[in-house]
Amino acid sequence: MAFELYYWDGIQGRGEFVRLTLEHAGADYVDVTREPDRGTDEMMQFIDSSSEAHIPFAPPFLKDGGQLVSHVANILLYLGPRLDLAPRDEDARWFANGLQLTITDFVAEVHDTHHPIATSKYYEDQKEEAKARAAEFVMNRLPKFLGYFERVLKQNPVQGGHLVGDSLTYVDLSMFQMIEGLVYAFPKAMKHHDIRYPGLARLHDRVKDGPAIASYLASPRRLAFNESGIFRRYPALDIDP
Repeated sequence: MAFELYYWDGIQGRGEFVRLTLEHAGADYVDVTREPDRGTDEMMQFIDSSSEAHIPFAPPFLKDGGQLVSHVANILLYLGPRLDLAPRDEDARWFANGLQLTITDFVAEVHDTHHPIATSKYYEDQKEEAKARAAEFVMNRLPKFLGYFERVLKQNPVQGGHLVGDSLTYVDLSMFQMIEGLVYAFPKAMKHHDIRYPGLARLHDRVKDGPAIASYLASPRRLAFNESGIFRRYPALDIDP
């Protein structure tokens, strides 16, 4: 039975971290809201009307037969061993989950650069606050997060160019997506990232050039970045550090 991924149609968003893992593994999955006979209404009806004991708060969530899993890091913790994209060692699996949760924090801070006051308000309603928040992000938080992940790469005892262990995991795929999104949203701030964070740049390129991901990126299944998702290109928020 195919995995069923529930997420908003029209944006990459948080659902893209799950899609990349499914695509890299060549897994059989259905992107439910993009199905012509299903769509967003089915997803919202499931959330609002379901009698499931383990009802999710919001997308993304994944159905695997009778199993329902919500939240990106939790979904990837579930999928990783099943798709051979998680470390086999238990300690390393927990470390990988911790890295994914740190990426979750990173994603939230990216989102808050354009919505620092409230998600219920448009960016245009909080432009000045967003400009101040984005400056703090670019100058301080962005190098803190990327510097941390660069150090994780260097301190991996295996020295194989992966964040955990000696082979590609879902965390590497998520870091690829972070670099892709940051380059889109903050081209000035990221223009020398390959020099400042060479390990992450190499990891990004290795993932991008892999046959499964390269095929996915060239397909209509890969949605383009846009100003409705998490990574948004607003020139007023992009500064050269």
